[in-house]
Amino acid sequence: MATGTPDYTDDLRLAHVLADDADSLSTARFKALDLHVMSKPDLTPVTDADQAVEESIRRTLGRVRSRDAITGEEQGTSGHSQRRWIIDPIDGTKNFVRGVPVWATLISLVVDDEVVVGVVSAPMLQRRWWASKGHGAWTGRSLMKSTRCEVSDVRRLEDASLSYSSISGWDERDRLDDVVALMRRCWRTRAYGDFWSYMLLAEGAVDIAAEPSLEVYDMAALDVIVREAGGRFTSLDGTDGPFGGNALATNGHLHEAALSFLGALPDDPEDRDPDWPRTGPGSVSDLRDHRLRD
Repeated sequence: MATGTPDYTDDLRLAHVLADDADSLSTARFKALDLHVMSKPDLTPVTDADQAVEESIRRTLGRVRSRDAITGEEQGTSGHSQRRWIIDPIDGTKNFVRGVPVWATLISLVVDDEVVVGVVSAPMLQRRWWASKGHGAWTGRSLMKSTRCEVSDVRRLEDASLSYSSISGWDERDRLDDVVALMRRCWRTRAYGDFWSYMLLAEGAVDIAAEPSLEVYDMAALDVIVREAGGRFTSLDGTDGPFGGNALATNGHLHEAALSFLGALPDDPEDRDPDWPRTGPGSVSDLRDHRLRD
């Protein structure tokens, strides 16, 4: 760690304690016969487990980090501070509801608009991933039994494994042609989904992961883990960090190549550079056609 870099060891230890408590609550409700499932205004599901986990984390932070702000999926934002904890109590609630064991609690700390601590805990997979700024990314069952995460060294799309989330999400945003063009260039494609795509990327098992629409609580913990593993995490327009409403994560070597397919193109003439031709060589239409031809 560079001299003068703040040490977030205590915050990381706290995040692990929060994750331990979350695991106890969520596993007790997984496959429970009396699990209460409701629909939120956006028609996505929320369970009593989501609510209990977030409430527990908020209570603990209220005691031991009372000056910090908190943003959670279920209760929004409370407090005002340069330090903000971001919580997704159960990432993969649809899996949780259906009895699929791929779900996790995501806990992160943002300081001055940079994610500096992240923990992803998937108790039914018996796995946890974590990172803090300047200390690398790690995975294992505990702090004492862990191995370092490192992204792959794959440098060609033709050799890359891509995890792309659901096809319907890309289709709803009129980006299906773009992601299919990228899929055709890659060696292997799978939809591992949610947090797992990005943790596999941090471990070097996946080389590219992307999703067209996400909230900050879906991404913050993933961002620092991917970066500390040696990768890159941006929005689809190439802006670094988890604040752009969507995500592209890669091992770094493949980022610009992936952006050439998934990066936003100016479809509206008013959004184009005035010198960018509407038709013909170099136009938006020509660029999209070129992606599909490749």
